[in-house]
Amino acid sequence: MGRCDTVEVDDDGALTVVEYKAAPRRRRADVTDAMRVQLTLQVQALREMGFRVAGQAVYFTTSRERVPVELTTDDTTAAHQAVLDAKATLSSPDAPEPLEDDPRCGACSHIGVCLPDERSLVPVPRRIVVADPDTQVLHLSTPGSRASTRRGRIEVAKQGEVLASVPLERVQALIVHGNVDVSGALIKELLWRQLTVVWCSSSGRVMGWAAAAAGPNGAVRPRQHLASAVGQLELAREFVSAKIANQATMLRRHGDAPDAVARLRTLQRRARAAGSVAALFGVEGDAAAVYFRSFATMFTSKVRDMGAIEFTTRTRRPARDPVNAALNFCYGLLVGDVLRAVVACGLDPHAGFLHSSERNKPALVLDLCEEFRAPVADSVVLGALNNGELKVSSFSDVLGVVNLRETGRRALISAYERRVRTTFRHPLFGYSLTWRRAMEVQARLVLGVLDGTQDSYVGIRTR
Repeated sequence: MGRCDTVEVDDDGALTVVEYKAAPRRRRADVTDAMRVQLTLQVQALREMGFRVAGQAVYFTTSRERVPVELTTDDTTAAHQAVLDAKATLSSPDAPEPLEDDPRCGACSHIGVCLPDERSLVPVPRRIVVADPDTQVLHLSTPGSRASTRRGRIEVAKQGEVLASVPLERVQALIVHGNVDVSGALIKELLWRQLTVVWCSSSGRVMGWAAAAAGPNGAVRPRQHLASAVGQLELAREFVSAKIANQATMLRRHGDAPDAVARLRTLQRRARAAGSVAALFGVEGDAAAVYFRSFATMFTSKVRDMGAIEFTTRTRRPARDPVNAALNFCYGLLVGDVLRAVVACGLDPHAGFLHSSERNKPALVLDLCEEFRAPVADSVVLGALNNGELKVSSFSDVLGVVNLRETGRRALISAYERRVRTTFRHPLFGYSLTWRRAMEVQARLVLGVLDGTQDSYVGIRTR
């Protein structure tokens, strides 16, 4: 079973198979062996269906050249061998060994999925050409609005007025905030495209999600559940250690608390040597107390002088002050993003190694969120407050419970999207990527530990 880009039919009913390729090797219109295998299998499938195939070609969209291809018996032999090799790989209980220094990887469109150079957990010596997809996460936050699909686009309307219209091809995931309706047809279309839909409360709490029934790496999920039940202390240590390291970096860069930074560095080392998950939670709790006790030192003097915006301690839901309300909301956005990355890897969001699956929460998602909390979510809140995007008027206070108004939610969503699309140099691998792409890279490194292609996991530590 396969899919052809184009099949031309001449006056006699004979077919010509034309494959479209976007990036010729070395910018030349060279037909590679892989292209010949693809054309051979397509032609044979059509002939088995009873069609007469008169020719085949490759059209290179970059140079706008069409190259006819003559297939030989050697191509048929190579194509059949490729099928046998694929069957052997799929039926094997173990993942294939990653390729090392293989010239095919540099031009492969799937290099960002298998990450062959990252398996050794050392700087990547060659240039990795993997751009983030030209797509965006679409946030629906207008109360009372409804999203539906129409002519290949997502339309958001309220009381008959169209608020937005976005091409489906530009959407990477859908995040629904609060009282927003999503049509069944749109949900079905997104799932068919294997895109994730996440529903959140107006305060940012993730209420649930929908993901396609078909997904990759199904054979790894039983291993994940087994490892989650038995325990993976090394993974848990790395999640907590990286989190504390990033908290220390945030305070060093933006705050005025050198003693707190030194204490966090000590706790970071203690996390790496913790003998149990329970001990890790103790270290994490101590670090959180130290970090949030000095959190207000990262505010500008203008924010500190605003009497209505104060921060003394970290509280969860319900929030008792504007800073905690903003943190809760951004942590919810982060959970949605990491959830999308975990689902894209085919892992089960509930089977974690630090957080307990018994709490009926997405434990693995919460595990991976730890190293991104400070450099992504905390950074967004600090920036939005310090530069005036969030004001006192962005919050409401009812019976001592502080919530974001719609203007505040929109400001934080905008600031968060700017942050996750910001590029940085990966501290371990050395190449540039966005924070959103980094979440999927880290999820795939966890996948490597579970499928046996990687010995250990290393979290992102900002410098």
